[in-house]
Amino acid sequence: MDQIPILLDTDIGSDIDDAVALAYLLRQPRCELLGITTGTGNVAQRCACAEVICRAAGRTDVPIHAGRERPLLIGPGQPNAPQYDAIKNLPHRTDWPTNTAVEFLRRTIRSRPGEITLLTIGPLGNIALLFALDPEVAHLLKAIVSMAGIFYGEPDAREWNVLVDPVAAAIVYNTTRAPHASFGLDVTLQCAMDPGEVRRRFTDPVLKTVGDMARVWFETRPTMIFHDPLAAAAIFEPGLCGVESGRVQIDIDGGAQKAGRSIFTPGDDAVGPDRVAKTVNVAGFFEAYFKVFN
Repeated sequence: MDQIPILLDTDIGSDIDDAVALAYLLRQPRCELLGITTGTGNVAQRCACAEVICRAAGRTDVPIHAGRERPLLIGPGQPNAPQYDAIKNLPHRTDWPTNTAVEFLRRTIRSRPGEITLLTIGPLGNIALLFALDPEVAHLLKAIVSMAGIFYGEPDAREWNVLVDPVAAAIVYNTTRAPHASFGLDVTLQCAMDPGEVRRRFTDPVLKTVGDMARVWFETRPTMIFHDPLAAAAIFEPGLCGVESGRVQIDIDGGAQKAGRSIFTPGDDAVGPDRVAKTVNVAGFFEAYFKVFN
């Protein structure tokens, strides 16, 4: 069974779906998880969340690195990691070195040119810095996959991972780079599950840990939406989504009310390296997600 080497960049500790996506990657037999980098806000607490989930899966071999804490220029950022409250009493490191993520990404990608898929499921500060410091790295990746943007909704709609640090997102999407697939909010919102179904289906040890973290999430929200897990699963099951090719750009010139809009221009492959998800087989996604835990 051919494995796919993956680097995961995440803001785990805010929305619960990052943890749900990490659990999937840890159990996916075709995933060679080379490392995890965290970004925005309390990146040390985010590293701890990732560490606890890896330990629940019996994986202490996955490198975890803290990245950039603040937006590059504008954007609200997200200083807190509320999911940390659910794991703070479990054993975990508290001595994470600061700002090691970008160099770890750079070194790892350069060690395996043309092999690695970079999966981004958070704001793009770490990746923007990586591409700015070493532009060649963007070409040394096999592929980039992101949960980011909103491409078929209202013209002024903005997705959180882009809105948090719009300049970083603009740098990434404006960089000449490896093929880039984006899974936007308008598609991922279709993959939702209520608390009762989560309790019924989250029986694997790593999912039980994620389920404990989800209690914090369900205190203020009625459903769990699998935004990030859809992007992760599509790496291994590309037929889950219908996609359209073209070019993605991020608006940073529209003032506070428009900065962070994702603008997609459809076209043939000559237009740009981007593909965006347009449709999703929801039942097929949930089947693909949960089968790795059986």
